[in-house]
Amino acid sequence: MALRLRLDKPWQPLTPERVAKLPGQLGVYQVADAAGTVLYIGQAGALSPFGLRSELLREAAARGPGHQFRVEVNQQYRSRWLELLMVHKADHGALPADNAANPPPNLGRLSPN
Repeated sequence: MALRLRLDKPWQPLTPERVAKLPGQLGVYQVADAAGTVLYIGQAGALSPFGLRSELLREAAARGPGHQFRVEVNQQYRSRWLELLMVHKADHGALPADNAANPPPNLGRLSPN
């Protein structure tokens, strides 16, 4: 079985109605514009009261219509979040725009290809 580094699940509309159906579990998520350009890679961790649902409801309220999201339930959310950031940087030469404003310290480098 091949290791899948990239989050490649289908995009879903970032609407409160769609997000309300998410589980209250830990994990990682991506938010993109309507064209599929990843704007932010986030994590729903121990401080998120209802996990992915809480984080994405906050994202939907802050961003408004025209955005989309995808998630991955993962108990190792912090490590997976850093991995997704490193893969994005390797693929695109930079972090997503909204992560670049506040990058994690000491982000490593990954060569996924």
